[in-house]
Amino acid sequence: MAAFRLCVLLCWLSFTAVAQPHAGSGKPSDTLDKEFHRQRREVLRQQLPPRSVAVLFASPVRNRANDVDYYYHPDPDFYYLTGYTEPSAVLLLFQSPQHVNGKQVQELLFVQPNDQMQELWNGSRLGVERAEKELGIATLANTDFAGFKLDTTNLQHILIKELPHDVRDDAADEADLFSLLGQFKTKVKYPANFNATRSMLYGIVREHGLGQTEGVAAYIQEAMQREPELKNDKSLQGYLQAKDMRSRTKAVAAIPNHKLDAFTLDLLLDGMREVKTEAEINLLRKAAGMSAIGQIEVMKALKPGMSEMEVQGIHEFVFKKYGAQHVGYPSIVGAGNNGCVLHYTSSAKPAIPGNELVLMDVGAEYLGYTADVTRTIPVNGKFTKAQRAIYELVLKAQEAGFQQCKVGNAFNAPHQAAEAVIADGLVKLGVIKKREEVQRYFPHGTSHYLGLDVHDRGSFGPFQANTVITVEPGIYIPEGSPCDKKWWGIGVRIEDDILITEKGWENLSKLAPRTVAEIEKTMTQPSALDGFKLPALEH
Repeated sequence: MAAFRLCVLLCWLSFTAVAQPHAGSGKPSDTLDKEFHRQRREVLRQQLPPRSVAVLFASPVRNRANDVDYYYHPDPDFYYLTGYTEPSAVLLLFQSPQHVNGKQVQELLFVQPNDQMQELWNGSRLGVERAEKELGIATLANTDFAGFKLDTTNLQHILIKELPHDVRDDAADEADLFSLLGQFKTKVKYPANFNATRSMLYGIVREHGLGQTEGVAAYIQEAMQREPELKNDKSLQGYLQAKDMRSRTKAVAAIPNHKLDAFTLDLLLDGMREVKTEAEINLLRKAAGMSAIGQIEVMKALKPGMSEMEVQGIHEFVFKKYGAQHVGYPSIVGAGNNGCVLHYTSSAKPAIPGNELVLMDVGAEYLGYTADVTRTIPVNGKFTKAQRAIYELVLKAQEAGFQQCKVGNAFNAPHQAAEAVIADGLVKLGVIKKREEVQRYFPHGTSHYLGLDVHDRGSFGPFQANTVITVEPGIYIPEGSPCDKKWWGIGVRIEDDILITEKGWENLSKLAPRTVAEIEKTMTQPSALDGFKLPALEH
């Protein structure tokens, strides 16, 4: 029985090995260095309110099935501030110096200690000494967090993000994320009824409640629909019921100001991550470039009868060939009517007919930063008349969106420009009768921020220099739509990654052909995969 138990343990360890990345050396030369992360922490610290601490946790390890975990992906904010990529970690960032173990520190990182057995199976860990040296942060083992005395009596603000509620408890690990969260809640006397959404809404009312009344009220009401218990909050109801500036001012002043704050840290990180440094822009430029080349290689290799999964595989092979560790999001490869599903990720069509379009929304993630590039191409290499009409309308809308990518313009300026073009164009084509019907076939926004997340953090305020966004108009006409059948099954999206500069804008994904002529010409070129044949599998 003892031998059997040992066998089970060893098998379990071998399976969990796929979940953790290796923290060894041999990193690419353009990996963000510790000075980048130190500067990010300092910028954040300078914005912290007096007598405050910002507390951030590493991402949970996510279970795929049974004893197999997903490959670990670090929390983007945690990586942004530390460069640390392992699980079960905590960062404390103090606004003013604190005395810890006889030293004066303003930041403290708790990490996984070295463990010979775990590292044998799951890869090397930085450990405490290497983390302190390589990351440039005062570091303790996460096993020390339980005994660490966080003096909350001298703190006026404890800034957090919403804590995860679905973390597994590894009973064999006294310092896994489940344990660290529990220990933190004990230290700060975390209220059992604490609601992060309520805390966020309180912050929004204090920040914007007198200047953006309608927007704030709409946001509160939307949150109450998602979480009905918020309807019982007297402070929020007091704000909603205020009908004039005097009563509204009184309602804002009455909003509770708790020590535990789940609003301010998100607000500060939104502003920081919106504007990229030169090093971040270089990583996004690489991610966009390899994503564009993936589109080119598929254009050359695509043949009728290929599966959606095959097309996806070509994109992702190109990314790996260039050194991308992951895709930035689940790849979207939808042919025909599948292209009319905005987030179609199953790639289930086994053979794509030659008369269909295939929409390919695929982005490489390089050293944590993700591109987001979409092209829509005809499987047989030639657009039909109907396909071309819709495609060129989307292309025209994208060009209109590009022209709005200027410092100082409103975030929704590209969308307004693109939507106006599509509305007019669909009326002219007879797909819709009134411009107001445009959202039936163009149901999403045109832009989002790009960075460590594909839908990255940002303020959604006027455009600033060194911000990277997408411009991605689309038209989707699923089968059964109330229009001429010749349009059915046509889904087109064209998406590029745009860097906003002081002088205008730059298309980071410009290598990928966009016009009908460019696409059709590229699809006539030979592919390196033309002679790639696999033997048939035996039944």
